Amino acid sequence: MKITLREKWKAVIRCDKVYDGLFYYGVTTTGIFCRPSCNSKTPLKENVIFFENIESALKYGLRPCKRCRPDLIEYNPIFNIIEKAKYIYFNNYNDSKEIEKEIAKLPISTNHLIRIFKQEVGATPKEYLSRIRIEKAAELLKTTELTVINIAFMCGFHSLSAFYQCFKKEKRLSPVKYKKGKV
Repeated sequence: MKITLREKWKAVIRCDKVYDGLFYYGVTTTGIFCRPSCNSKTPLKENVIFFENIESALKYGLRPCKRCRPDLIEYNPIFNIIEKAKYIYFNNYNDSKEIEKEIAKLPISTNHLIRIFKQEVGATPKEYLSRIRIEKAAELLKTTELTVINIAFMCGFHSLSAFYQCFKKEKRLSPVKYKKGKV
């Protein structure tokens, strides 16, 4: 399928993902090449040249855009951010201050993180973190002689009542009954 210059230009203006991989465009004034779906500011038409592949753009002397990453086969920054957040929650589930510090380093706002996390994971970050804490608590209840209160605080809960409420909601049993094996 041959794509006309006019179609290519329209795809660039619309940031149309349908054309990703079919062609690339370079901006001579910046020395950068992009995917058609790149959300960067639309360049002036007279500064744009089109390429059939990445190699052609590189040979021309252009470098890949840091926003749309045309040099990568698949680039999904939302997925990467979600995975980083999940890693932070999983590895710091018992340290709220550390979670807060590490999450603040992510390149998006807290509200945006909550929105995309809910969309991609099916739970808010708070719900996800609570599940991790409850799973760790359930494991400790079954495998150690630690008291329920010690386990609650070790797993990052700041109050025993919050722990009981979350545990019962997730496991449908109180922590004490769970520990006694009434599963």
